[in-house]
Order: sequence, then C-alpha cells, then structure tokens
Amino acid sequence: MTRHETSLAYAARIERVMSHIADHLDDRLELDDLSDIACFSPYHFHRVFVAVTGETVAEAVRRLRLHRAAVELNRSQHALVRIATRAGYGSVAAFTRAFAASYGSPPAAYRRAGQDLRPVLQPSGSQAMTRATALRSPLHYDVTIETVPKLRLATLPHRGDYQKIGASFERLFAWAGGLGLLRPGVRMIGIYYDDPDSKPLAELRSEAGLAVPEDSPLAPDMAWREVGSGPVARLVHKGPYADLDIAYAYLYHSWLPHSGRQPGEAPCFEEYLNDPRSAPPSEWLTAVNLPLK
Repeated sequence: MTRHETSLAYAARIERVMSHIADHLDDRLELDDLSDIACFSPYHFHRVFVAVTGETVAEAVRRLRLHRAAVELNRSQHALVRIATRAGYGSVAAFTRAFAASYGSPPAAYRRAGQDLRPVLQPSGSQAMTRATALRSPLHYDVTIETVPKLRLATLPHRGDYQKIGASFERLFAWAGGLGLLRPGVRMIGIYYDDPDSKPLAELRSEAGLAVPEDSPLAPDMAWREVGSGPVARLVHKGPYADLDIAYAYLYHSWLPHSGRQPGEAPCFEEYLNDPRSAPPSEWLTAVNLPLK
C-alpha cells in the first residue's frame, strides 16, 4: 500500500469513529470499543486519532456534548440537572463550571440571554404561531453586499437538524486530516438548503464542505459542490453556533425587507472563520451568506 493509500485508509477509519461518537453521545465511549471500530490496535489507536483530528477522544466527546447542551438550553425548558447529566456531568455545579469555561457564561445565564435575543413567536387569529418581523432586543449586525468568487468544495451530506451537522464536519476533518489537507487557513463551509421552519427537522438538507485541492480523492459518499460566483448579503455572527438562528432572523426579518434586494436562486451558506477546536464558543466567528439576484 502506498503512503497516499495509507493516509486515505487512516482517514476513513477515524471517520467511522467520529460518526460513532456523534451518534452515541449518551453512551459510554470506551477506547477499546472505539479502537475496534477503527480497526486499530488499542495500543496505537489513540495516537493515530490525535494525529488525524488534532484532539484527544476525551476532548472531542466533551466538545460535542457541550455543543448539544447549548442547543438544549436554547430550545428546551429541560431542567439543568437533566442537561448536565446528559452532558456527562455528575452534578449541576460541575456542568456549570465546564459550560462557563467553554461558553463564557453559566448555563442559566446563557439560557436567559438566548431567550431575550430570539425572535418573538406570536399567535395569529387562527392560533397558528408566526414569526414576528422584529427582534425583541436592539441586537444589530452589519450587513454588507459582497461579490463572492466561485469556490469549489469537497462536501459530505447531512440530513436532519442543522445543529447536528457537526457530525458530518467531524467526518470531513478526519478525511482531510488523514490526507494532510487540514492546513492553516483551510476554508470551512456549510450549505443549507431549507428553512428550518418549513419542514420537520428530520427532512432538512445540508452539506458540510472544505475547500481543498481539486485533485483530492473523495470518499464514496462525498461530492464536489460550488458556492459563490455572485453577490451575497453577508453578516458575521460572533458566538456559539447554537445562536445562529438569531443572525438568520435579523437577516431575513430586519435587513432584507428594507434592503431593496431580492434573494437569489442559490441556498444560503455559512463560512466558519476560525477553528472551533482552538477557540472558545464565545469567540466563534461565522459569516452567514444570503445569495442575491
């Protein structure tokens, strides 16, 4: 087996592990079991995992569980003790310390802030819930109109809740890491085809993408996609990915109706401007791009 073929094989094996971790965050994730999934000796598995992904298994599990906890804090009224237990912490105090260290505020404060910033849902005369046209807070984004050059991406599909697209990105990182393609400055793009309010979560369509050399050998379930090549309305959101619906609400409900512009035919895409593994969630930067006519 050539060196290139070996790198591909390693990447595919670590991809399987990342998919398993993302799908089994509520389970005990033992290194011996993960090494079996990767078909590596338990004596060597973890070193290979770190070499490919740039983090330990424990760090990956902790990061993914805390992201899920942030989504639950925003979307549900579950008690903190339930969210803490599901995130793998034996007490609310331990969960609070870990969450605050990563997200910049304790979970209760994070939940209150999210409720204050989100769009209001008001009942219409027919009792249906419709999204209001204004935000409850004075939150403001600077929106610019830019011409984005065409960008070709290696992508993996994701079906379902957009907040779970991280599983596809983890697989993509494992594939790229195994091939030595995760270089500084590599562009990370998410393509989102549906309005999350338009259909059941399980039916939402999206893709995780990386801008890599066009001669890169794709895995069987990967595809090439293109974004850009025209004008976009662009804003930059700073903070956890769980809060991105605030940015979309501002873009569609506050900016677009007064812009004099019309949406184009291409789907929205997000560019992740810094590495979520090396920066705390409060510092994550995401450029949301709405293609225009």
